[in-house]
Parts: sequence; C-alpha cells; structure tokens
Amino acid sequence: MSSANPNHFDVLVLGSGEAGKYIAWTLASQGHKRCAVIERRWPGGSCPTIACLPSKNVVHTANVIYEASQGQSYGILNSPEKVNVSMSVVRERKREMVTGLVDMHAGKFEEFGVELVWGQGTFVGKKSIEVVGKDGEKRVLTGDKVVVSTGSRARIDDIPGLEAANPLTHIEILELDVLPSHLIILGGGYIGLEFAQAMRRLGAEVTVLERNTRLLKKEDEDIVAALQEVLEKDGVKIITSTTITNVTGQSGTSVTLTGTSSNAPFSITGSHILCATGRLPNTTNIGLEEAGIALTPQNYITTDENLETTSKDVYAVGDCAGSPNFTHVAYDDFRIVSSILLGQAQPPNRKSSRQIPFTLYTTPELAHVGLREHEALAKAVKFRVAKMPMAGFLKTRTLGNTAGFAKTLIADDDTILGFTALGLGAGELLPVVQLAMKMGLSYVDVRDLVITHPTLAEGLVGLFSNVPARE
Repeated sequence: MSSANPNHFDVLVLGSGEAGKYIAWTLASQGHKRCAVIERRWPGGSCPTIACLPSKNVVHTANVIYEASQGQSYGILNSPEKVNVSMSVVRERKREMVTGLVDMHAGKFEEFGVELVWGQGTFVGKKSIEVVGKDGEKRVLTGDKVVVSTGSRARIDDIPGLEAANPLTHIEILELDVLPSHLIILGGGYIGLEFAQAMRRLGAEVTVLERNTRLLKKEDEDIVAALQEVLEKDGVKIITSTTITNVTGQSGTSVTLTGTSSNAPFSITGSHILCATGRLPNTTNIGLEEAGIALTPQNYITTDENLETTSKDVYAVGDCAGSPNFTHVAYDDFRIVSSILLGQAQPPNRKSSRQIPFTLYTTPELAHVGLREHEALAKAVKFRVAKMPMAGFLKTRTLGNTAGFAKTLIADDDTILGFTALGLGAGELLPVVQLAMKMGLSYVDVRDLVITHPTLAEGLVGLFSNVPARE
C-alpha cells in the first residue's frame, strides 16, 4: 500500500468504463493496492448507463412489441395487428434497469474499497491529475501507476446546420418519451441498424442514409444483402450512396436534409435525426500532453502490446486507446493491464493477436469472428467455404424465424479461419467456434461433437459437415 497521503494512490484510473473499473477493483482486491477511479458522469462507464445494456433493453422491448403484433399467428385470436406503444413506459423500463446497474456498481466500489472521485479529471503532470468537482472544488491526485479509460463519444459530422438541429445520438434516443413519426438515421453501421429496426418495430417510420454504396462496408456482400432484406421487410427504408450537404429545422419537430444520392439531387424531411456515423475518442482537453502521452493521427492514445503509453507507468485502455469499440474488448484490455500490474508475464503480441468477435443485435442477429471471405480473398489466403441456411439450424423452425445463413472459412490444415452467422441467437454460437479457433482445433472436432437437440448450436454440426473436401 502507498503512504498515508490521501491524494496518492498505488493505481489511479481516469474514467470508470469497463476496463478502468475492473483494473481498480482487481488491483484493490487481489493486489491489495490503494486505488481510485475518477469519473465525471457515468458510474461504470457508458455500457451499463447509456449504451450497450440500455440499448439492448429497448431492442428487447421492440421485439416483444413486434411479437405481440404477430399474435394471431400464435393462435391469439384477439391480438391486434398494430400495438399502441407508450414510449414513456419503454423509457421507464430502461431507466429501472440502469438504476439497478448503477447501484450494483456503487456496491462494487464500496466492496473493494476503491475510492470513486467525482469530477472532471485533467493531467497536470506525468502521473498527476487535477479533478474539478461539480462545486468547483479542486483536488490533485497522483498515482504510482495511472490508467486512462476515458472512452469515446458519438461523432456529429461537420455538415452545415446539423449540430444546430440538435440531432439525437445513442444517448438521447434512449430517453425519448415520444415515438418519432419519421426517424432519419445518418449511418448504416452497427448502432444505426440496431436502432433502425427497434424504432421501426416500435412503430416509427425509419429511413437510413448511408454514404457508402452499401451497409456495413466491412462485412461480406452476401451477409449484408441478407440483412438488408430483413430490415426492408420490416419496413426500414435504406438509401445508400448518399451525401448530405445541409440540414435545416430542429430534430424533434421537423428537420430537412438535402444533398445527393447516387449523384442525383436529394432531399428528405423527418421528425427526428439520429447521428450514427461513428465515434471519436475522448482524448482532447484532458491534458495528455502534460503527461507526455502521444496520440495517433486519429487522436487515439498510442500504446504498445502491453497497452502502456509513451509515458512510463501510464496505460490506456478501451476506446480511447484505439481498441475496437466493444465492451468485451475493453474487458480484455483490463486483463492485459491488470496482469502486468500484478506482475504476471504476458505472451508476445498479446494485444494484436487476440480474437475480436462481435454481434449486431438486430433480429436476426449478425455474429462474426475471424477472417471474412472478402478479406481472405484480398490476402490471397487459401480457404474452403461452407454455408448453411439458418433453416438448417432446426431450432429456428420452432421459433418461426429461419431468415439468414451461416458460413465458415476452413484452411488447408482444417483449422477454422472465420465464422459468420446471420440468424436467431447467432451471437450464442460464437464461443464454441472461438474456442476451436483459439485452440487450433480442426473443424472436424466441432463437427463430431454430440450437441443437444434441438438447440441452435446443434446446427454447427450441419454447417461443418458441409465443408468441401480438399482439392
């Protein structure tokens, strides 16, 4: 433990997001270190309060409402085809969950003896942070080891009139107590598409505007085409190759966007705008230069394989460090840094060689890990591809939604290079495949598993049975 100086800590963390909080909790409980976490607003970071979990809460509500509208197909004879939705109730359900998560986090800080310091933190030295509280009171904290865990924020594109129109981000849309009559979403990425389907299922008219020629530009074209078909069947309008050059009006009443679509003049009017065109790291105006912490050209904090910055004994984790913007990756950042601070050796290339799985929470879900088909082709990696429609995952037939398909890339040595699935519960299929990939197992090891019938995972047996023989 460090000295009795109340402002000095063994480990000082700026930002209480996923990686930061777990580093502090773990070093305090397992390493018996004196730890503090500085947080300006969201206890536990954005995931439990304004992002991942709250959005999935609303997505689930939207899906329940959608299923209620399909009640007659289940034999509910008096089920209405259109369900009246109270957005204030939707919001309150989400708020109740968030309150429970905030209380849980407060309990964890108390349980592990980690001091939670409220205020805006700014570096004033290499391992020294000034915290300004809401009342203006200042406190300078120092640490033997310092961790930056400041996360990221929604990007508002520099389009004339856009910021003045007060657009929604993922934060504000979760606080709506009225249903937009027409929601226009800028950006056909992961956040935009989840909200597009959810708000459509809640009853809003939804239009997605994407600047690229197709949605989800990093994904394979066959997967994107299948997902777009699902969204359009739900009634989501998708317009690609769109450039917006001007915005007038106010989001929440009436707002008009003008520009071009496929090089032709374009204009659209709606009641609300949601900005979902990407994220920016929270690395400005926090004094990083005072600590000797360098940034990349994209303003992410520069780190090495151990997530140490250019300032010795100062680490950066999560979104602000350029790690893929997923909570589960931030959690892995915690594992890297906490292991180092506990004196545990790390393998070479620990950061750069890890798996980065993800799940897009549309219905059906889109889940992926490893190489995509177009990436393998671009890298001239030799592979075999196996595909199977989700109807072959027989559990989907019992659930009444067989949309989508799964595919896998197999190397010459029979190891699994990549896996993608668009289907109900697709995200739950990832761990089996991930483990096989991590352990360097043959696809045959998964194919020959005895898996409970009928489960979604059972379909993996069929998928891997479709792998073509080596040429």
